[in-house]
Amino acid sequence: MLRAAWLLPVLSLSFCAKDETVAAYGAGGRTWVLQSIDGLVFHATATLGFPETGLVAGQGPCNGFSGHLDVPYPWFEIQGLAATRRACPELEAEGVFFAALMAMEQAEVAGDVLILRNEAGHEMLFTAAY
Repeated sequence: MLRAAWLLPVLSLSFCAKDETVAAYGAGGRTWVLQSIDGLVFHATATLGFPETGLVAGQGPCNGFSGHLDVPYPWFEIQGLAATRRACPELEAEGVFFAALMAMEQAEVAGDVLILRNEAGHEMLFTAAY
């Protein structure tokens, strides 16, 4: 019984964990609009946001999406990406967007700019929408 009483406060601390993701370092509370992938203008519309601790969500050119993000900044790795399944004329652009997003490994926030990149040299540039 005494061991259980000691364990309860320790377990409750894990539920109060501080957000260490990119959201806590300037990306949270904003909608980020994709401007380019690998330096090429992205002509369709795609957004990214961090609605609450540990979550990422947004809108691809056709479908809304969400997933989990729990790696500490500056790392970036979306787990469990789920998207709606609506078809639209920009479906090819959406495939490019999701493939690039899932390949990203690091994030950098500089004011109204969010850059996602990976070790292979690929990069996504987002700007904050107001």
